[in-house]
Amino acid sequence: MPDTDKLMTIREMCDTYDVTPRTLRFYEAKELLSPLRDGQKRLFTRRDRGRLKLILRGKRFGFSLEEIRQLLELYHVGDQQQTQLARTFAIAQERLADMVRQRDELTLAIKDLGDQINGVAQTLAAMAEGKDAAE
Repeated sequence: MPDTDKLMTIREMCDTYDVTPRTLRFYEAKELLSPLRDGQKRLFTRRDRGRLKLILRGKRFGFSLEEIRQLLELYHVGDQQQTQLARTFAIAQERLADMVRQRDELTLAIKDLGDQINGVAQTLAAMAEGKDAAE
């Protein structure tokens, strides 16, 4: 794990967090990350690393980049992150409900498709038996 006070290059960030340079530049353009600059070189701070971890976790859970940006901005409200945590909690509850609904729909679709495949398999087997009997 990297030294917490160490500045990291874009390559080190990519290697550590399994992202591409394009991804990091995209998040920078969206103002989700704000690395230091040394000429053309981007240097990522401990703050940037923490933000990237939150961005990646949010994306994995299906949060939009706009939701993630808003949540990151709430960090500076000055109420010991109570506002940020409360909003994150609300969005997470909504997202979990969506994921459960999607899972239930997918489970039903999987069952329906399996039933259809079994029906076709039985029809094909019956047709094959009919051909054998006719020959």
